[in-house]
Amino acid sequence: MSESPYADGGKDDGIEVRDDQKTVIEEENEEEPKIVIREEKVKSVDVEEKEDRIYRYYVIVGSFRYLDNARTYKQDLIDEGFVPVILENENGLYRVSVAAYNDELPARNNIAAIRRNYPKYSDVWLLIRKQ
Repeated sequence: MSESPYADGGKDDGIEVRDDQKTVIEEENEEEPKIVIREEKVKSVDVEEKEDRIYRYYVIVGSFRYLDNARTYKQDLIDEGFVPVILENENGLYRVSVAAYNDELPARNNIAAIRRNYPKYSDVWLLIRKQ
């Protein structure tokens, strides 16, 4: 699995988490819901993007019209052990990403893991960065 550009911690079941956080894994036999996918031009708001560290697939857990709301949500996610980054799309919406990859499969696996382990983030979705 590719390293997320945000992680200062480790991975637990594919989810980017800080080292001091543990994930509870619950097995379910239900079929996984389909993953919503959107393709958008985005730029990072709070992390400097370098040419060799621009990713194509982002795991999104929140979307906001106002940057202050995205920042508040980001802090809530940090408190829960995630390592989030805020992205801005071409329409001025702020997307809160908890992981990024250059390959689609690890991103999809991370989304499935978040849905299993964090039911309140069951609306997590996949953003594909437009080239």
